[in-house]
Amino acid sequence: MTDIYTKVSLVAKSMVFHAGCNIALFIHCCATLLIVPLLNIKQRQYVFTRYNVFVLWWCKVTCGVYYEIEGQENVPEGPCIILSNHQSSWETFLFQTLFSPLSTVLKKELLKIPLFGWGMRLLEPIALDRAQPIQAFKQLISQGHDRVSANRSVLIFPEGTRVAIGDQVKFNRGGAALAHHSQIPIVPVAHNAGLCVPSKSFILTPGKITVKIGAPIYSEGKSKKELYEVSTKWIESNRDALMA
Repeated sequence: MTDIYTKVSLVAKSMVFHAGCNIALFIHCCATLLIVPLLNIKQRQYVFTRYNVFVLWWCKVTCGVYYEIEGQENVPEGPCIILSNHQSSWETFLFQTLFSPLSTVLKKELLKIPLFGWGMRLLEPIALDRAQPIQAFKQLISQGHDRVSANRSVLIFPEGTRVAIGDQVKFNRGGAALAHHSQIPIVPVAHNAGLCVPSKSFILTPGKITVKIGAPIYSEGKSKKELYEVSTKWIESNRDALMA
């Protein structure tokens, strides 16, 4: 009986969380979409990420999901390439509040989502067509270089999609290639958000999410292969340690 009550309680709290997020998104977008185009990119990110701040707070209030950040002092002053494992939608909300100004690499289909996609488009992400891998790689290098030249960091999830706990996929090399091409540092990030906000699951589980930010991996004197191997090893080893 206790297990049934617990599951029903989690479902009910998750329903309240998702409903609140949808209502807040509608209100936020209606209130800001008309004025945001008049702002510069850093101002746009600040305005849009007020919704992200709400989601993180609402997640804690309704579902008991809170977080701790380790190594925030490792974030450099200038632009960088942020590489992170990807387990849920939760980290996408957090990262927008940690790094600014920021351009996120994402699949172009996300820009078609009403309200959410419209807002993301105004933040000038790097929207790739995963069905065209060669063209997508060239676009990442070209647009990524433009973004960092404009003093903006670039966020990349090298797994390419959300990966459930226990599953593993090969990291792509685009982030390392962009760092090598642009000669700016990689900031590796690992987290265990999937423990509380599982991939492709409606139900959230209460608990603490730990986000670990590593020391910058500088591009000078390193090949693309070295940048890839060092960053991938750091993310995978720290991700696995956080899951233990």
